[in-house]
Amino acid sequence: MKLLLDFLPLILFFVVFKGAEGHAEAAAAFATEHFGFLVSGGTVGPQEAPVLLATLVVMIATLAQAAILKLRGKKIDLMLWISLVLVVVLGGATVWFHNETFIKWKPTGLHWAMALTLWISQAAFGKNLIKAMLGSELQLPDAIWLRLNRAWVLFFAVMGVVNLYVAYNFSTSAWANFKVFGVTGLIVLFTLGQGLYLGKHLPPEEESKP
Repeated sequence: MKLLLDFLPLILFFVVFKGAEGHAEAAAAFATEHFGFLVSGGTVGPQEAPVLLATLVVMIATLAQAAILKLRGKKIDLMLWISLVLVVVLGGATVWFHNETFIKWKPTGLHWAMALTLWISQAAFGKNLIKAMLGSELQLPDAIWLRLNRAWVLFFAVMGVVNLYVAYNFSTSAWANFKVFGVTGLIVLFTLGQGLYLGKHLPPEEESKP
């Protein structure tokens, strides 16, 4: 359930964007009629409508995520707070200025924020957040936890750069595909690679006694 809630804004962004992209004129008319007051000039064009509507939906979904967690008495983790701030600020700028560049920076901002959080926690406070999350399940030497933390810092930093490369060198439609399938696929591959690496350093299980 939590996994679905985490991915819900991303899924909704993709579904709304693709649906509006296939019916651009109708999407533009709908956006102008219902959300024109949020847009500079009050009119949304067919080329702008898909990303504008998808951005509005992801803003609402992210706000709903935080609200649901609050109402259920759950803790809102740091990454959701960062995502919420980024999507409201950059999403709001995308809607008002009719410019998808702002929302395209959101994944990069989130990835770099994650990289900085992992790095600063280790470098400034001596706290390895990867170990804090997984230490109860895995018994590893501190040197391995440090390498794991550095690997995730580098991964998120590179992912931020890759997102910008796709955003500025490919169409918005291609970027939306990459945002959903490309980023998810790269995270899965990197996680699998981490699993293979960790498997070499896990202590052998004690042989069960007869």
